[in-house]
This record gives sequence, C-alpha cells and structure tokens, in this order.
Amino acid sequence: MNILVTGGAGYVGSVVVEELLKSGNKVISLDNMQQGHKGAIHSGAEFISMDICALEALDKVFARYHFDAVVHMAAETLVEYSVTDPGRYFRSNVIGGINLLDTMLKYNVYKIIFSSTAAIYGEPQSDLIDEDHPKTPINSYGESKLMFENILKWYGRAYGLKHISLRYFNAAGATKLLGEDHCPETHLIPNVLKAAWNQSEPVKVFGADYQTRDGSCIRDYVHVRDIAQAHVLSLDKLGDTSSGAYNLGNGAGYSVFDVVRTAEKVARVKIPVKVSSRRPGDPAVLVASSHKAKQELSWKPQFPELESIIESAWKWLSEHPNGYER
Repeated sequence: MNILVTGGAGYVGSVVVEELLKSGNKVISLDNMQQGHKGAIHSGAEFISMDICALEALDKVFARYHFDAVVHMAAETLVEYSVTDPGRYFRSNVIGGINLLDTMLKYNVYKIIFSSTAAIYGEPQSDLIDEDHPKTPINSYGESKLMFENILKWYGRAYGLKHISLRYFNAAGATKLLGEDHCPETHLIPNVLKAAWNQSEPVKVFGADYQTRDGSCIRDYVHVRDIAQAHVLSLDKLGDTSSGAYNLGNGAGYSVFDVVRTAEKVARVKIPVKVSSRRPGDPAVLVASSHKAKQELSWKPQFPELESIIESAWKWLSEHPNGYER
C-alpha cells in the first residue's frame, strides 16, 4: 500500500515508518520538524517537511500522490504546556486533524489510523483500564485527542471513513536505528538512563508514599516496536471493519523504583535518586487492559519485559549519547 504518515520524524512515528517499510509498504513521511529529527527520517521513505495546518500545502501533497491510507501521528504532545497554552493543542490536534480529514475525502482516501493516548481517560477509576473506561481528560492534550476520536466517529457515520484509534500508554525503548530524544525530555525511562550515563543530576521520584508495593507510582510501559506493529496490524484490520479503538499496553505495571532498579542492572551503575513530593493529578496506578487489541488485531507484544525495553533504550543511548545531534 501507499501510506502517508504524518509526524513521521518523531519518536513513535519514525518507528512506525520503519515497520511499515519492513512490511512492504511505500511510505510518504510528513513532519513539521517541531519535535521531529532529521536523523529519524528513514532513508527508505520519501520525506516532506510541512505542517498539516497548512491546508494549501497539504492539498498539493494529496494531489501529487495516491494514498491508500493515512497514519496520523502529527500532534502537539508536551503535556506540561497543555494547561497554560491550550490553544496550540486545539489548533494542531483538532484543526490540523480536520484539515487532514477533509483533504483525504477530497482525494477519496477513506482509511486512517489515529495515534491517540491514554490521556483521554483522565483520572483512573480502576487499576486496569479498558476501552470502556470513562473518558474525562484532565488537560487540553487529552481533550484534543478525545475530540478528534469523536470527529472520526462522525466522519465515519457521515462519509464512510474507516478509522482505528490506538491509545498508547507509556511508549518506551528503541530500535537499532531509532530512539527517544525529546527536548525537553519528560519521560521517565530516558531520564533515568541519562542519569545513569551522566552520573550527575539525580532522578526525581515524585512521591514515595502511594498505596503501592514500594510507595512509588506504577505505570504500563510498552515497547515502541510493539506499538509500531499494532499500526501495521490495524491497516490490515481496516479492510474488515469501519472503526475501532484499542489500548496499547503490556497489561502489567512497573513502579518508578522498578524502573530505576532495572536500569541499574542494565547499565551496571548506581543511579542517584531524589524523592520529591507528589505531583498534582498523578494517579497511583495506571495500567492498560489490551485484551481487545490482542483479540481483534491479533496483537501480541514481543518485548513485554521491562528489562528488554530498558536494554534497547540503553543501547541506543550508548550509541547516541547526544541524541540526534540537533
């Protein structure tokens, strides 16, 4: 198939491009490079630098190529700004997304895989979250993703658009070529590994007094390659269904201290830790039920163990200590 991937130079997007190419697809990768990296652009994909909010430029891309489907990953994702500057999230994640959908329909492209998030659920009401869990986002990032999921639903009903939303929990790990390099970096595993590498600033643990086995928060980490594989399987599924939404997680939770101890084992160093007070809005446990994805997509994580996830990230960091060298 001929696939357009928006956000194809980002962390998860670049790995999705890699997996789509391995599966024999032709890929056109699009990214505005706000959070993407030149080093993450796959040589096997044709790359276009542009923003999906630029409607006229987007139209030219669709006029030039014939796409069988779209994998939509371009978005504002830094949660820390989603309360102080919600406008940027709604402009990019909602208005930009509508631009994409309207252009797809104009050029008779009726299949889309959407990169959604566990942030649409908000505060968990159960330790294990399935797709029917109440959806009450607590920030504009999660709200914008939920809004677009609902837009997909209505476009499906009105225009026959086939769509699948994949709700990631905590993407982590790396492939041989591609890894995680955000600025600023807010994710736990890369920050823990940077502390192991630099042996300078300690890892901040926000709260050690939760009602968990060791007092720290528990989260569900899923290897980025497993997430990418779910996109490949979802494209196959769209031939048989008109819509769907799936959680992507391991169904097992690891605490912050689990991550630190496992990283120490992988890196063979002691990692400095500093316990701080809890952050507002941080639930004690956030773990996915991925039963639906396993049943309907035949998705099975190939790297479910925390050690294998961290080991892949450590190997990439060791070979790219300065990331993609901005």
